[in-house]
Amino acid sequence: MVAVRLLAFAAGFAFAMATVLSAVRTVVVPRGERVRITGAVLALTRWLFELRAARVATFAHKDRILARLAPISLILLPGVWAVGILLGFVPMYWALGSDSWRDAVELSGSSLLTLGFERTDDLPTVVLSFVEALLGLGLVALLISYLPTIYGHFSRRQAQVAKLESRAGSPPTPMAMLIRAHSIGQLDNLHATWTEWEDWFIALGESHASFPALCFFRSPQLDLSWIVSAGAVLDTASFTLSTVDVEASFRAPLTIRAGYLALRRIADFFDVEYDPSPRLDDPISIHRAEFDALCEDLRSAGLPLKHDLDQAWRDFVGWRVNYDAALRGLCGVVMPPVAPWSSDRAIDWGRSLPVFRRVRHPSAAADQA
Repeated sequence: MVAVRLLAFAAGFAFAMATVLSAVRTVVVPRGERVRITGAVLALTRWLFELRAARVATFAHKDRILARLAPISLILLPGVWAVGILLGFVPMYWALGSDSWRDAVELSGSSLLTLGFERTDDLPTVVLSFVEALLGLGLVALLISYLPTIYGHFSRRQAQVAKLESRAGSPPTPMAMLIRAHSIGQLDNLHATWTEWEDWFIALGESHASFPALCFFRSPQLDLSWIVSAGAVLDTASFTLSTVDVEASFRAPLTIRAGYLALRRIADFFDVEYDPSPRLDDPISIHRAEFDALCEDLRSAGLPLKHDLDQAWRDFVGWRVNYDAALRGLCGVVMPPVAPWSSDRAIDWGRSLPVFRRVRHPSAAADQA
């Protein structure tokens, strides 16, 4: 009987510590780690919301449903952690001499929630109840710090996305961004724009790789999305460098590099496949006919384009190949509104999120520019 109680204590301790580590790795550790409990909650919530969203006819209705996915997942997480700690301490109380499993459950719940309606005079059990009470208070503190951090990152991300609407339309497109820059005489003076978006991509890679749930926070505006905005800016920078006949800005290549590095870091968490060292002539999802059509529209709007469009196409492919697969894969994960050259050709990775699959270690991103 002693051996059984020791085994029960060890099993309960392991389960409780796994739950605590899940909370710490999700909230405290400043990197995107694959945590099974956290991933399972997010995957299950996403699956349920997708089942509901699949039954509606319009994207507007679907977007309203999916907008609740991430907030509800974040609210559920502390509850799951609390239940995990409660269940983990039950066999430990039983191993220390509780009269029954029911008494152990009541003592665990009373200690975790600091209710105090169950007490014991046994010193080891008292110490254990103090430890559980501290863990319960720690979960509350994590929640208090976690939510403001998440919404702070979300607010900063959306400020730049909303700003892009006035420059590139809704949903944003490279054509609209280039034509509007040309119409106000700023086509050859986009240095500040590239600097802003380089900083945005750097912050995006840090925040969304550390807190992957941020990827599922949707924009307040129906036609806007962080991933669609990222694609529009990267395509605009790539098209400017390859095709528009203006003085090249050294900021544009840096923005593209910051962009594809950020998208790849986020893609690693979701097991989105991409080639970390693509060749300059690897195929991309944009067809030459689409490229030529955009060139014709821009030329009709009065933009100066390079004469050798064949070389311009090869240069554009050389830039786009760095982020094409990661961009389309993340569009399949996030399910944003339809936008040209990004979510209109999203890669469908299925309904599951990586929870129990192997952890894919981020690959070194090679710069092909």
